[in-house]
This record gives sequence, structure tokens and C-alpha cells, in this order.
Amino acid sequence: MKEAARGMMNQKEMYKYQDMIDLPHPVSRTHPPMPVADRAAQFAPFAALTGHHEAVQEAARLTEERIELDEEQKAILDRKLQEIRSQLGSGPAVSVTYFVPDLKKSGGVYVNAFGHVKGIREHERILVLEDGTLIPIEEIAAIHSLSKAAGRT
Repeated sequence: MKEAARGMMNQKEMYKYQDMIDLPHPVSRTHPPMPVADRAAQFAPFAALTGHHEAVQEAARLTEERIELDEEQKAILDRKLQEIRSQLGSGPAVSVTYFVPDLKKSGGVYVNAFGHVKGIREHERILVLEDGTLIPIEEIAAIHSLSKAAGRT
């Protein structure tokens, strides 16, 4: 019954516009027709969820948890820093493993830096390498002195 009523409504609609159906397509005298390539762009997909892909990548990015050093490990690091302070004039070569906190989510990443120590900024608690690398002393997990054979290049 409903389909019959719909069919009758469609016939009434068709009759209503019968005088326009066979008219030629209007062409503007002032506006040129749109190129086919531009017309197709109207139907191109758009990013309905802007930033969604980036958010998924950020969530998938892995971070490490900061390792809490025990008192013995802290004492070893303090001794090594004292050795470095005593050798600052010769720019001792070291390998430093330190934690870099992630700015967007919890955790971070451990980084290894190699080089000659330029100095220690005591008031800022920062170890400075000759290449300009700044390492917060609180973030240091391990320090290893490089052999004298590695020396300066």
C-alpha cells in the first residue's frame, strides 16, 4: 500500500515539473564553465577526523620508564662525577647514559652521549660536553670513562 502511494506521489512530482524536464541545460554568459578536474575535486574525500592519524601514531609511540637508582648506584655516580671534576682541565672523554623525559606523555627515552667534558655547571647541575650537549645530572643513569687510547681527535 505504501509503495503504491509513493508511486503516485512520484507521478505527481513528475507532472509538477514536466514543463522544465526537457529544457536545455542553462549556461552562464558571465561565468565560464568549471573545468572537469575542478568539478571532480568537489567530490574528493576530506579528513573528517583531522588529527586522528597523528593521535594514533602518538599513542603507539613507546616510551621507557625512568629507572630509580638505589643509594649505591648514586654513590658510584657521585664518585665518577668527582673524578671528572678533578680532570676538567684535560677534558676527559666519557660515555653518559641519561634519561630524556617525553614532553607529551609519561616516560621518556634513554640516550647515550659520547664526548669530552667541557665543564660542569654546578648551580644548574648540568654536565656540558664539548659538542654543546647539556646533560642534567639528575637524569644521568651511568657514566663510563673512555680509555686514554680513545683520546682527543
